[in-house]
Amino acid sequence: MVIIAILGIDLGTSNSAIGYWNGEEAILIPNAHGDLLTPSVVGIDNHDEVVVGKIAKERLITYPEQTFSLFKRYMGTNKTYTIGKHQFTSVDLSAFVLKSLKQDAESYLGEVCDKVVISVPAYFNNLQRQATLDAAKLAGLQVEKLISEPTAAALAYGLQQLGEELSCIVLDLGGGTFDVSILDMFEGIVQVISIAGDNYLGGEDFTKVILQHLLKKCELDFDQLTQSEKGILYKQAEFCKQQLSERNHVEVTFTIQEQAYTYQLTESEWKKLLADLLMKIQHPIIRALQDAKLKPKDFSAVLLIGGATKMPVFRQHMAKFFGKMPYMNLNPDEAVALGAVIQSALLNKNEKFDELILTDVCGYSLGIETAKTVNHQEKSGYFSPIIERNTTIPVSHAYPFYTTHPNQDQLHLKVFQGESMYVKNNILIGEIEFDINPKPSIQEIKVRFTYDKSGILEVIVSLESGEQKVLIIENNVSHALTPEEIKKRLKMLAKIKIHPRERAEVRLLLEISDRLFEESTAEKRYYIQRATEVFEEAIEQQNERSLQKAMKHFEQQLKEIEGAGL
Repeated sequence: MVIIAILGIDLGTSNSAIGYWNGEEAILIPNAHGDLLTPSVVGIDNHDEVVVGKIAKERLITYPEQTFSLFKRYMGTNKTYTIGKHQFTSVDLSAFVLKSLKQDAESYLGEVCDKVVISVPAYFNNLQRQATLDAAKLAGLQVEKLISEPTAAALAYGLQQLGEELSCIVLDLGGGTFDVSILDMFEGIVQVISIAGDNYLGGEDFTKVILQHLLKKCELDFDQLTQSEKGILYKQAEFCKQQLSERNHVEVTFTIQEQAYTYQLTESEWKKLLADLLMKIQHPIIRALQDAKLKPKDFSAVLLIGGATKMPVFRQHMAKFFGKMPYMNLNPDEAVALGAVIQSALLNKNEKFDELILTDVCGYSLGIETAKTVNHQEKSGYFSPIIERNTTIPVSHAYPFYTTHPNQDQLHLKVFQGESMYVKNNILIGEIEFDINPKPSIQEIKVRFTYDKSGILEVIVSLESGEQKVLIIENNVSHALTPEEIKKRLKMLAKIKIHPRERAEVRLLLEISDRLFEESTAEKRYYIQRATEVFEEAIEQQNERSLQKAMKHFEQQLKEIEGAGL
């Protein structure tokens, strides 16, 4: 029997997954529907129960006001989501997804699963990383390590098997984020050289390009549509995007406010529409190349991960940019989760990885607030980096600074993370204030930053007197939920019932029929309604054999309705 010590989780914008190391390889765990991917969608149904994943995704069209997706984009912000009397944060919603994955794992493995490695976008800042840790805590999980998604993918691809020495770039285009990581592999060491990214750029933006074109072609005003109608159009745009990955032309028909519309899009039109978006995608790539002092032709391998990389238009653009075909050996939707599992095996000191060493870089610059003299006046608010972004960690750097005026008797040191020259645009991650002995002249103050792999930043302030002050910033605890806040959030979330997974397949079929009814009109609606009534009668009989038979029949009917357009 394999003892599962730590599991790996990909907490994605569009989909999430969980897996474990079975002693020989990474295995992803199916959810209640038998799928390896769980949609990162959360809703509250009419019975005040939380629904997560596939069931919730079906409700995006039928109950858009009660269902939320893409909340990963707002991790680390104050954005809230309101459903009736309930108010949630992106941390709460992510916790529901994590809890669902935890339940799936425990049901599959038959044991308690509470230690995990969770992947995060490489370009997530401290606030976003801390929000992920808080979500895990609310879900009853202990995070042993956060791993960047591109690094996880590199592990999944088995960089050590691609060649003894190579330089590799990983492009991770997910539903809502885009990450770029440049890695070197030599003598069993996987070293991250540089990272870049955009936390608000992903596959959803490609869908929005089609949606805007559809609205223009069909002469529809998005602001005048109901939430349900907006959901219908978004689903049509998503369908078009998926179809253009398989063919060079797509045509859809749909009904809005009892009027039928037809929309067509060709592959050549699609490429023209994406010109600006594809140029935007190049910006983080170029930034990562510049930081690494490399050119597109310098790479041995280009790895693509994230569901959005399945689009041929993206793959073709990247092949042209780098002058070589990218690797697509693994399912890009699963690569990050598999890598997170491999990282869990590394933490478990699995003998298969005895000779593999993984190094990382500091994703954002770390520094302090300083003042300058401008037009004979002292002006504060400037950012002075001490550890620059993409510096290999662990690292320790020290620089001299000076008091702003003679006879200064107090020092207030603020530590920031970011890339702007002004601290107002960066993130405050810690501060320390203390008294100093005043002197008739300005004093030199030496500030040393030491940053390790676990995300702990040690700040040492050395004074001329020899006295030292130390500030420890651990995973940005200044922005973490306090124990009292955790207790309060857990109490609130405990009041909300979570829909039982035992009858999840029944609930899913009913949500699909409800969504199809919403999208349809006239005779098609009558057919759906009648089929649903027959299925509900089978449910009420509480006969398991009859229910299983009815489920198969009802599922087939729904597939025919959706596929053939009855």
